[in-house]
Amino acid sequence: MWGIIQAAGWPIWPLIVSSVVALALIVERASVLRWSAVLPASLRDEAWALWRHGKVSTDSLEQLARRGPLGVVLAAALREATQRGGDSAQWQPAIEDAGRAVSAQLHQRLTGLATLASLAPLLGLLGTVIGMIEIFAAQSLSTGAAMTDNPVALAHGISTALYNTAFGLMVAVPSLIAWRAFQSRADAMVLALELEAGHFTRRLAQSRREGNG
Repeated sequence: MWGIIQAAGWPIWPLIVSSVVALALIVERASVLRWSAVLPASLRDEAWALWRHGKVSTDSLEQLARRGPLGVVLAAALREATQRGGDSAQWQPAIEDAGRAVSAQLHQRLTGLATLASLAPLLGLLGTVIGMIEIFAAQSLSTGAAMTDNPVALAHGISTALYNTAFGLMVAVPSLIAWRAFQSRADAMVLALELEAGHFTRRLAQSRREGNG
């Protein structure tokens, strides 16, 4: 492997850095975009228990919000229902603000991963072009004759230059697949959060009406 890196020359180093950054982003997003972390199965029931037992407080809402994105949205709904009261339509702006913040958190760093997926092939192509320029220049200066005089050396030089293109594709393809997968998963999670928030808000509004009645 070290021999290939040496043969590819200095243009491969930006690709190596890109591969390390891409791997770090993939691992980080994989740890964040887990259904069990974003939408814990029992969290809605725990939030409802706070409301039914009259235990909604600043501390309990902070603890709920620390449980993940769903906790942030449910805490916003409980805060509005407790402090603002009135019709559930009046709670929507604060709940939507919380939802937008959570959506931004779930989509965070995906743009960087997409950029690396697009940039890696171009870096590989740049390395190949630079390598080809160096090969032809060296052939011309060393022989002073046609570059086909030593086809074995020429073929070896071309294969060395193509290492950059191959490495660029090796970085780009997994990055692109991961970006597509994470983007789809984040969108699905945002939709699920919206449905959960809507259901929970309607349940809170019904409980207030029954209590007032």
